[in-house]
Amino acid sequence: MAKSNKKSKKKLFIFGGLGLLLIIFVIIAIVGGGKEDIILVQTEKVEKRDITQIVTATGTIDPEFKVLITPEVTGEIIELPVKEGDHVNKGDLLIRIKGDQYQAQKDRLEATLKSSEATLKIREAELNRLTLEFKRVKELHKKTLVSDSELETAESNYLSAEASYEQAQANVLQSKASLREVLETLYKTTIFSPLTGTVTQLNVELSERVLGSGFTQGTNIMTVANLNNMEAVVEVDENDVVAVSIGDTAIIKIDAFRDREFKGIVTEIGNSAKSTGVGSQDQVVNFEVKIKLNELEENLRPGMSCNADIETETVYDVISVPIQSVTARVDFKKFEKNGDNENQDEKREKMKNKKEKRKKPKEVVFIVKEGTTKMVEVTAGISDDNYLEIKEGLEGGEDVVSGSYKAISRELEEGSKVRVEDKDKTSRRNKN
Repeated sequence: MAKSNKKSKKKLFIFGGLGLLLIIFVIIAIVGGGKEDIILVQTEKVEKRDITQIVTATGTIDPEFKVLITPEVTGEIIELPVKEGDHVNKGDLLIRIKGDQYQAQKDRLEATLKSSEATLKIREAELNRLTLEFKRVKELHKKTLVSDSELETAESNYLSAEASYEQAQANVLQSKASLREVLETLYKTTIFSPLTGTVTQLNVELSERVLGSGFTQGTNIMTVANLNNMEAVVEVDENDVVAVSIGDTAIIKIDAFRDREFKGIVTEIGNSAKSTGVGSQDQVVNFEVKIKLNELEENLRPGMSCNADIETETVYDVISVPIQSVTARVDFKKFEKNGDNENQDEKREKMKNKKEKRKKPKEVVFIVKEGTTKMVEVTAGISDDNYLEIKEGLEGGEDVVSGSYKAISRELEEGSKVRVEDKDKTSRRNKN
């Protein structure tokens, strides 16, 4: 009996303990289920600021005025009085190409021209003689002193002499044209500087043979550039170029001058695109934009790499929020049933609408008030690196959620419970 009593008490303690644990678990579940999730956020006051929209692009520094020197004749370089880096004035000799063959052609054509001119004088004298002869025979024929056949012979001789004279004239003109052509070719063997500037690139040496550009692209002999006028040539993405206008100001940072900024003005926007990676997923479409530098640096050289921040638009004293505060939310369309009274057109229209259940995403921000968020739809304007202009939706002075990204983009909804974190603590935690 004693043993059975002990076993009964032991079972009582075991079941009693299990029941107590069960009650505790139920209480914890009830209490825990009644709690709402509290999201940690950071906030910032909505204020008025000046915002400048910037388009960033990369490129190189180039002279505004430069000329690629390419010969129009083929031959050997017999004179090259300049070297790379030399300063030249407009009209200075840059290069002379051997032109012996062209000189020989000139001499031959001059002789041909003199021969043609002599022949022309002979034909002119013969024409004058036969013209007078034809006139005399015509007068005699009127007086019936000569026969018809004599008149016809005189006329035939006159017309033949006239044709020979015209042919001699044509030969003279042809000889003159050929001589002018070879003189022009001979003149092209000597190249003079088209502008005052610097020889920034020299690609040939004395005695080297160069190709003319008559039938091919020709040899790129040298480049002469005016280094007193420099510009930044940058490539702007197709999505950003529409915001750039002639006259926009820009800040140019040149890699070789790390601590210095150059100011410039947009002077030209390309109309044709420059595409890379065509046909692949990495295809990029850019447009060339030229920015004239307002100031120069003595050591500035063509080809230096640069970055340009083009200020496309500025607004002053406008309501703004941190860029990361604005996110997108999507609403769902709701459709009501109208019964069987709808005609077929209405039913088709309703089915069409049902296929597009989602509206376009709306831009919203979350305002914190008394530990609760309110979702506010906004209309955004331009932005700079940190802040975004708000055209509609906010009045200023509100506490807008500015972090974290996870909270803004996914967690927050209308009426979410939040706790505002100290920014300093958050930044210290991120550093650690």
